[in-house]
Amino acid sequence: MNKYYSWLILAALIIVVAILPKPLVISPTASVIVTILLGIALVWVLVLTIRGHLIGRRVVFLFIGASLTLPFFMNFEMPIKVSPEVKILYDALAKLPPGSKVLAAFDYDPPSAPELQPQADAFMAYAFKHDLKVIIMGLWPQGPQQANMSIDKVLQYPEIRAKNPKYGVDYVNLGFQSGNEFVIQRMGSSFRGMFPRDIYNTDYDKIPLLNGVENFSNIDFVFNLSSGYPGTVEWVQIAVDRYGVKVGAGNTAVQAPSVYPYLSSRKLTGLAGGMSGAWQFEQATQQPGKASTYVLPQTFSHTVVIAFIIIGNAALMVSYRRSKRGEA
Repeated sequence: MNKYYSWLILAALIIVVAILPKPLVISPTASVIVTILLGIALVWVLVLTIRGHLIGRRVVFLFIGASLTLPFFMNFEMPIKVSPEVKILYDALAKLPPGSKVLAAFDYDPPSAPELQPQADAFMAYAFKHDLKVIIMGLWPQGPQQANMSIDKVLQYPEIRAKNPKYGVDYVNLGFQSGNEFVIQRMGSSFRGMFPRDIYNTDYDKIPLLNGVENFSNIDFVFNLSSGYPGTVEWVQIAVDRYGVKVGAGNTAVQAPSVYPYLSSRKLTGLAGGMSGAWQFEQATQQPGKASTYVLPQTFSHTVVIAFIIIGNAALMVSYRRSKRGEA
């Protein structure tokens, strides 16, 4: 095969995905066949490698490109089981009666949005559908803007639009405040002292939703979306340990392992980690979104990467045997 063919095929796949307004979806049977063919191709590459016919990196790029592109055209239902940590988070939200006040802390920025924005959308949709009152804030500068993006999106849903949630009554955005964990500590005594005005410069006392909200004792639940510092760890160490607040979290896949000890010690009330956690959270809240769309390409690409790690080790063993024969 000409060395440029693989690049041309990969470019063609990317162009097809880019130009089609709605990807063509193949049947479930065809999706299974494509999956089997991809698996057979990987096995064949492994066999060729073991026989000493090493492949070039362009073939690897081609397989990765195919694994990221083909799932967008598949009608393939992956079996889903909501993990215990996501179920704990959902159950905590489900126990909140209508009118409960939930503090939503958006502690992330656009680079982490692919993993956390689907969780934010699912949370906002659930909160509005079940008449929860949402108080938004952020310890990251772009966090409140990410919250507004999520609100704008879920307000387009017919069921939520019919409820007509009102700003200042059903939800409010207090904006960003610098100070990291010291903001959380100060909020333990006075929300007003930390956020005298909302993101639109409206005085705290003039916002109906905030009437009677003095500190954490007036909050029923905290939902934190975090991709680093400050984030979930600081919320647990201060809001939970010092003030006894219930905190549930959505984290990026990189950060999630660092907060699992808080989950096992029951200081953290539920956790949705990474794209997989976002997908499970969407399923639990019955609000399918971007995570449900992107988890299949992610799963395929991860599988292909693992396969090439195995193939790479096989190639290393073949090279080692050849070198040993050369010495002999």
